[in-house]
Amino acid sequence: MVTEKQTMSDSSGHVFARRLDRPLPVAIRAEGVWIEDASGKRYLDASGGAIVVNVGHGRREIADAVAGQIAACYYAHPTMFTTPAVEQLADVLSGHAPEGISRFYFVSSGSEAVETAIKLARQVHLEADRAQRFRLISRWKSYHGLTMGALSAMGRTVFRTPYTPMLTDVTHIPAPYCLRCSYGLTYPQCGVRCALALEETIENLGAETVSAFLAETVSGGTLAAYVPPPEYLSIVADICRRYGVLLILDEVLCGMGRTGHWFACQQYGVSPDIVTLGKGIAGGAMALSAVGVQEKHFEAIRSGSGNFVHGGTFSHHPVAAAAGLAAVGILEREHLVARVSEFGPVLGERLRTALSGHPHVADVRGIGFLWGVELVADKASLKPFPRKEKVAERLYEAVFNRGVIVYKSTGLAGTDGDAFLVAPPFIITDEQVDIALAAIREGLNEVLG
Repeated sequence: MVTEKQTMSDSSGHVFARRLDRPLPVAIRAEGVWIEDASGKRYLDASGGAIVVNVGHGRREIADAVAGQIAACYYAHPTMFTTPAVEQLADVLSGHAPEGISRFYFVSSGSEAVETAIKLARQVHLEADRAQRFRLISRWKSYHGLTMGALSAMGRTVFRTPYTPMLTDVTHIPAPYCLRCSYGLTYPQCGVRCALALEETIENLGAETVSAFLAETVSGGTLAAYVPPPEYLSIVADICRRYGVLLILDEVLCGMGRTGHWFACQQYGVSPDIVTLGKGIAGGAMALSAVGVQEKHFEAIRSGSGNFVHGGTFSHHPVAAAAGLAAVGILEREHLVARVSEFGPVLGERLRTALSGHPHVADVRGIGFLWGVELVADKASLKPFPRKEKVAERLYEAVFNRGVIVYKSTGLAGTDGDAFLVAPPFIITDEQVDIALAAIREGLNEVLG
């Protein structure tokens, strides 16, 4: 058991921890971009945890909103009541959403949001007497969550392999990853072959059987913030429209301002049928995610069977919604999405200037406040480090020991490959970026020379 006087987790306690290979420092307070542990050491959170904390730590507005909602009404079952917080959050999100996205279904995690979206797409087809449409297409090197449906859709090998016999059948196509093109081609001469693979796959499966295509608008941890070619999303959206396939965009990580737009797909002028949100929607203060859907699909269900065949004890939770409403209010009042749009390119250029010359840095890529740095054994050939060397983990530890937090990424090249992400809260200052870059440079030199 960890007490207030202990500085590290105690393996003799009763927590089944996320990490079992080493004790963890005990976080006792956080404010702005800083987390402080029980020993008094401060860490600059340059990744927002798991790319979650967008408005900064310790926001009193969120704490007050949560406390007020708990005092007023902390639980009302969503089949029995609605609450002002839930209604208002949906209203506010619809005001920032892509064209046609006007209804929001609230759950607790990104995995839940993805599973909700997959089921919602299926019911949309059922309402239109298209029961034969059940197949889902997604991408390799994607991350959609770890519950069974989301895991089936996900394309990250290390998470899938132990549970492969338990997974449902989802068809995967290559991701837009030009650095390591699955077709051995070069952009733009490739004609965006990875996007055209969607049409080929739909036809091979039988277009009349395909329900939806699920993709991250901008890749997250698995491909370390690899941004697709600018025309990629419009090509796949057009393919989906022509074949009657619903487009589901997973913006659990890249949404809520992370790319410099409220929704990442707005960068590309594409409005999906369904979109998932999470992580930054409540700034990390509460477990909250959402599924946004086109009004026409919502109406098809309401006027058809009358209800979405789905639910959960903690869906549409008023306390989580209150946290989300407060977090969105901060983004609006402080113009933080605009700040990401303006300062994001500066952050990226500073990362490139500081790191691109390193002999083991193959690529610095990203958008907004979502940047990835890919590490290789040989820069000319892009030969990755063997996974057994655990380069990403060692670098993470070296930077963490210097009081800066980045986010690990592995398995970019088959099951090998190493990278890390820099995705700080939107309030980070120039001076704090300097601190993070210094620690990253020192960590790189310690681990890779």
